[in-house]
Parts: sequence; structure tokens; C-alpha cells
Amino acid sequence: MTIDVQGYCAPEFSAVKQAFTANFEAGLDIGASVAVTVSGVNVVDLWSGELVDTDGERWQKDTIVNVWSTTKTMAAIVMLILADRGELDFYRKVSSYWPEFAKNGKQDIEVRHIMSHSAGLSSIEQPVVMNDFCDHEKIIKMLEGQAPWWEPGSKSGYHAITQGHLQNELVRRITGQSLGAFFRTQVTDPLGADFHIGTSDSLLPRIGFLKPPEPRDMQGMDANSIAARTMNNPEMDARAPRTEAWRSAEIPAANGHGNARSVARIHSAIACGGEVDGIRLLSEAGCRTIFDEQTNGIDLVLGTPVRFGMGFGLNTESRVFSPNANACYWGGWGGSLSQIDLDAEMSFAYVMNRMRSGTTGDMRAATLLAATYSSLG
Repeated sequence: MTIDVQGYCAPEFSAVKQAFTANFEAGLDIGASVAVTVSGVNVVDLWSGELVDTDGERWQKDTIVNVWSTTKTMAAIVMLILADRGELDFYRKVSSYWPEFAKNGKQDIEVRHIMSHSAGLSSIEQPVVMNDFCDHEKIIKMLEGQAPWWEPGSKSGYHAITQGHLQNELVRRITGQSLGAFFRTQVTDPLGADFHIGTSDSLLPRIGFLKPPEPRDMQGMDANSIAARTMNNPEMDARAPRTEAWRSAEIPAANGHGNARSVARIHSAIACGGEVDGIRLLSEAGCRTIFDEQTNGIDLVLGTPVRFGMGFGLNTESRVFSPNANACYWGGWGGSLSQIDLDAEMSFAYVMNRMRSGTTGDMRAATLLAATYSSLG
């Protein structure tokens, strides 16, 4: 494959372009994009490579792909906006907005527990298949009747898919709109950002397929553990985004479609204290709510140390994503990664079509992020 990197890179960020090119030279990427904004200005907007399962079609400027859990950052922004407007209180019980939720020991779960993956509802008790997650009402009814798998608020256990359904139902109860519709009218339309939670048929020509990762090694995992119960019901199917049902549904934890430019554009507003190009999404204080630490320890599902604020991951001693205190991140299954740094007024995003097995980025994104910080000085 000929490496032909397209787009713009400010001279002082040439290290990012070099690292991006190196990923392709090493055979790590098939098609990908990377973007960086500083003080709301695009300093890196690059793309290269080919689309998956095509006859050499190139990744284009407007190519979008399913970014999996990077979608969670967008859902979190919706929740932060509602909280900033006084329509949602993270420290109120979920049942105060959604009375049917208060069943089987869930009456004391607060909204913040959903935001920090500590609600004890990391998956569905009843057997489900991937296509079930396309049916919001079906999943919500199951979650309403389910008991928490651990003491809510005591520790995190990654709510890989269910977090988005829980947030979506809260948004519906508060606003009368779905989370995806609210996100479109209040975030992407004002910012002109090409990111979608639920895609229309008109977007199909621009959507690229993903190359599935190597199967997870589940050997030695206790089948009754929270991790196994979360990851195996259902077993995640990396080809789900190829189906019309998955693409068109609103699954705010997992089925967002975009590219690095759109992710960085939306996050640039948060990096700049809530406003970019005269468009204010929320107050600076509302942005700072992200850093209200909720959990800090070994995640019951991911099995690694994770420190969760309000909807985002924060630096830990073992996982330092930024040299700055006021920085947050999250990524998606397969390798997409986003970072917001309020101290540097920087947003970073990497989106690709070759999936690896991780859930919060890998060395492809890590080298790009390191190059970004070295360029920032």
C-alpha cells in the first residue's frame, strides 16, 4: 500500500505526521485519521490508507467509521450539558427521573454511578444477542427488572454497552428527546461536526467497514465473574457495525460514527472551557465537573486500574495519559482514542479501521498522543 498522507499539519506538529506515517510503514494501520486542536484551532487534520474489504478504495476526508466506545464521550457531553443547565443532578437518584428504575435494589443508585460505570449494571442478566442492543425499549425493560451485580458506587465495572441505554433513557425522561436527537441539535449541528449516534441512509456511502481484531483470550476466566458475565453476554461481534440495524439504532455507548476531525472538533469546546468559535455548549464550571472523581481502582470488568470522573477516564499513577492535571480521555474497542486537556486547551483524536483487542487505545494512538505533547512543548 502506498503511504499517501492527506490533510493539514502545522509545521510545529510535524512529529505527529511522522508518527502517523510510521504506523502505516510498520503495517499497523490500514486506514486511519488523526486530529488535534489547540485553543479551538485545527493544528493537525490527517488521514491516509485504504478502506477495509474494498478493492483498494482510499480513506477519504469525509470517511466515517464506527468508533465504538469513543461514543461514550459524546453521551457524557450530553449529560454534562443537561447538568450544567440544571435539568439533571448527578447526585440525585436515577429513580427521581425514572421511577420504574427503582426495582430490585436499585432505588439508591444515583446518576453519577451510571456516569462512572459503578451502578452494578455492566451487562444484562438475561441472555441477549448483539441485535438486542438495537432495541432500546427491550434493553431498558430488562435493566429495570435487574438487580445490581455489586454495591453501587463502591467500585467501577465497565458498562460496555448498557451505560448508553441508561443515559439515553434519562435524557428521554428529562427532555422528551432521545440522546442522539439531543446530541444532533445541541452539539453537532451548532459545531458543524460530522459525528452521528444513529446514522441515516444518506451517510452510507461514506461509512467504512472495520477489520475485526483477533479473538479475545478468555481462557482461565471465571465464567461466573462479573468480567465474564459482561463480556460474554453477548460475545461482542466486531461485524455488527456492518448491519443496517446497528448503524441506524441509537446505542450511545458504542455505535457512534465519525472520524478524528469530528471527535476533536466536538471535544475542542470542552478543552476551551465550554465554548469554541463563539458556540457555547456549557460553562467552564460544567466542564470541570468531569474531574469530580467517582471511582479509583481495579475495574471489575477491564481488570486494570481505572480512575473515573464524571463520564471520562482520568490519569492514574499507572496510566498517565497527560502531563497535565485537568485532562481526561476515553477510547473505543479496537483502538480509537480521544483526549481532552483543559490545561493545554487541546483535544486529540485518533480513529481507524483496523481493530486491535484493547478498549482504551493501543500503541498506535499512544505514539500519536506522545508526539502531540512533545509538539506542544
